[in-house]
Amino acid sequence: MLTIEKKDFHALVNFVQTNYGIDLTKKEQLIVGRLQFTVIEKGFKDFGEYVNHIIENRNADDIEVMLNKLTTNYTHFLREEKHFDYMKKNILPDLESAKKNKVLSIWSAGCSSGEEPYTMSMVLKDHFDKNSSQWDTRVLATDISQNVLRKAQNSIYPQADLENIPKEWVSKYFVKDTGTGGYKVSSGIKENVIFRTFNLMDPIKFKLKFDVVFCRNVMIYFDKPTRAALIKRFYDATNPGGYLFIGHSESLNRDDAPYKQMGPSIYRKPLE
Repeated sequence: MLTIEKKDFHALVNFVQTNYGIDLTKKEQLIVGRLQFTVIEKGFKDFGEYVNHIIENRNADDIEVMLNKLTTNYTHFLREEKHFDYMKKNILPDLESAKKNKVLSIWSAGCSSGEEPYTMSMVLKDHFDKNSSQWDTRVLATDISQNVLRKAQNSIYPQADLENIPKEWVSKYFVKDTGTGGYKVSSGIKENVIFRTFNLMDPIKFKLKFDVVFCRNVMIYFDKPTRAALIKRFYDATNPGGYLFIGHSESLNRDDAPYKQMGPSIYRKPLE
C-alpha cells in the first residue's frame, strides 16, 4: 500500500479546496485508499510525483478522474421524495399563477448522472400536462464532472433504478432500450433538461435568476466558509420568492443569507 507524505497531502488538499471547494483536511486515509491505484496505473513512482503532476499540469482529464474518485456521485430517481411533493403541491401552483410570461427558471446544481433533473422534468410535465407546450420549463442541470454528465445525457438507466418511481412514469416517460436491456428517458423529458459543466466555486452568471434551485448533498463536501459563500451566491442568483432545496443531511445558517425555512431542508427567499 502506498503512503502519502504530509507535505504532499497538504498540497493536494489545498489545491482541491481552493479550486473546487471540496474539504479533504480529514481525509488522508480516503485519499490514499481511493487514489493509490490511479497513481500506480498512471506510472508515477509515488504520491509526491502524482500530486506535483496534478498541481503543475492541471490536466482536465486527470483532475476529473481524481475528483470522481474522491467524491461519491450517489443519486436516484425521486431521492428525498418529500421535496418533489412540496414542489408539486406548493411551488408549481404559485408559479403557474404568477408567471405571466410562462417561463420557469429551475436549476439542478450538482446534478450527477441526471436522475434529479429528469425527476424534476417529470414533475413539471405532470403538473402542466396538456398546457406544457405553452410553458418554458427547461431545467438547467450542472455538474463539475464531465463523466457523470455524459451518463446523464446518455439517459439510459438499468431497470433496477426505476423500481422506486411510479409505474405510470415508467410507461409515460421511459422507453425500453433493446441494446442494453435498460430504460431510456423519453425525448420529451430529455429535451427539457439542459446539461452544462459548471464549478460551484465560480461566480453564478446565468441569463436568468432562478425560481427554484436544488443543491442537495453537494455541500457536505465543503467547509463552512465555502458553504457560506455558495449559499450567498445562490441567494443573489434567486428571484424574490424563489426556493432553495438542500439535502436532508445538510443545514443552512441564517447568518449566511436571510432565507426563510419552509420545511425540512426547504428555504425561500423573501418577497421584496
